[in-house]
Amino acid sequence: LNLGWAYSNGIGAPQDNDKAFYWYRKAAEQGHPTAQFDLGFCYVNGLGVEKDEHQAIGWYKKAAEQGHAVAQLNLGWIYANSPSRKNWEQAVYWYKQAAEQGDPRAQYNLAWCYGNGSRTPKNPRKAAYWYEEAAMQNHATAQYNLGWCYENGFGVEPDLDKALVWYHKSALQGQITAQYTLGWCYGNGRGMEVDMAKAVHWYTKAAEQGHTTAQLNLGWCHLNGKGTPVNREEALKWYLKAAEQGNATAMFNVGNCYAHGYGIEQDDKQAEEWYQKAVRHGNKKAASALRHLASKQEKEKQTDSEA
Repeated sequence: LNLGWAYSNGIGAPQDNDKAFYWYRKAAEQGHPTAQFDLGFCYVNGLGVEKDEHQAIGWYKKAAEQGHAVAQLNLGWIYANSPSRKNWEQAVYWYKQAAEQGDPRAQYNLAWCYGNGSRTPKNPRKAAYWYEEAAMQNHATAQYNLGWCYENGFGVEPDLDKALVWYHKSALQGQITAQYTLGWCYGNGRGMEVDMAKAVHWYTKAAEQGHTTAQLNLGWCHLNGKGTPVNREEALKWYLKAAEQGNATAMFNVGNCYAHGYGIEQDDKQAEEWYQKAVRHGNKKAASALRHLASKQEKEKQTDSEA
């Protein structure tokens, strides 16, 4: 096993997946659970051997039956996600085995299964319980989901204060949805006094990670001087980022920026193009804006012809 690990990681010897696989197999055939797990991992990822999901399951199962928690987790993942091996009962069974050993990823996955009723009866109480077990071990997404449970009374008594505590813990770890949610709570006074500076702070954190609605809201804050000085160039930057991800409201707002010269030189042609994009993506205000723009252009033509 140690020799396999050395070849796998290039420690004390040149990195060599073929030799790593050879030594892992030697140890696995002698019943060593960590080697059995490593061998399963090799088969899943094609390290030193052709990918073979059937073989991976076989070796993971040998390790899992000896109590190897990560093998149990990975086995659950295969049964939950493999197109050819999907078996939710087995997924939940193996997630539960690993979760009961304290693996936070398995605890989160098990909670997700109970919360979404994925081929197993939905059980909000168990979902909240396992989210909390994972959250207590600093699993960031479990912390966010636990906050959501407390906010919405899913499997627990509603408690907005607890929801905000867990949202904050998750956001501090960089969880993008928690960062956006915390920004929204500060911006709308959800469970706290309105604090637009803090809203901008958390919207920025989420926006920088690509959260579309955070980008949209951040653009609005910069345009209107909410929680930050008015900065129309910055507003346009964030509207464009959200628009490029397909957000119809952001497309409409970019059109407005071009129509009114907010953060950029006024340009009716660009405004029209962005309004049209917004219309194609279902924004109704953009259709009205297009009619207004057309009317404005027609009046300008009449004025020019009269002159």
